[in-house]
Amino acid sequence: MATFNIDKTHSEAFFQVRHLITRVRGRFTEFEGAVELDRDNPGNSSVSITIQAASVDTGEPDRDTHLRSADFFDVEKFPTITFKSTGISGKSDEEYDASGDLTIHGVTRQITLPVSFNGFAKDPWGNERAGFESEIRINRKDYDLAWNAVLETGGLMVGDEVRISLAIQAVAV
Repeated sequence: MATFNIDKTHSEAFFQVRHLITRVRGRFTEFEGAVELDRDNPGNSSVSITIQAASVDTGEPDRDTHLRSADFFDVEKFPTITFKSTGISGKSDEEYDASGDLTIHGVTRQITLPVSFNGFAKDPWGNERAGFESEIRINRKDYDLAWNAVLETGGLMVGDEVRISLAIQAVAV
C-alpha cells in the first residue's frame, strides 16, 4: 500500500450551479487529502478529501461572503466538506467508482464518484505522482443548502443541481 498526498498546487476542486439563466462557476482554494493506493488490488485502495468551506471563491467577494453565511455553507458551524471512501471498484484499468460518504453542511450522504485514473509520472525531483479526475452532480437540497429566491417570472434564482469537478495530482510520501 502506497500513500499519495494531494498536491493542492497542481489540483483543483471546482463547482458549477445555475444562477438565473447561466451557470456560475467557483472553486475551493484550501483542501487536502490522501489516496491509499494498492497497485496490485485497487479495490483495497481508499481516498479521503477535506475541503475548507470558507475557501469558496467565485471571483465575486459579495457572493462569496453570502456563500459562507448561514444561508449556504454556514462555515462557522460547518467548516469542512469531506469525502471518505468506503469502497473502490474497478470498471477498467483507467476507470473506477469510489463509493463513500460525502458530508456538506453537516449532512452525510453516500455517493459514488466516477474516477478516471490518469496514470503515474515522475517529477523532475524524482517524486512519483498519480493523477485522478472526477465529476459528479448532486442536489444541493440533499445537503440542506436550500436558500433561494423566487423570481417575478415564477422561477428560482439558484438551481438545485451542482456539478462538482475534481482534478487531483497526488505525490507519493
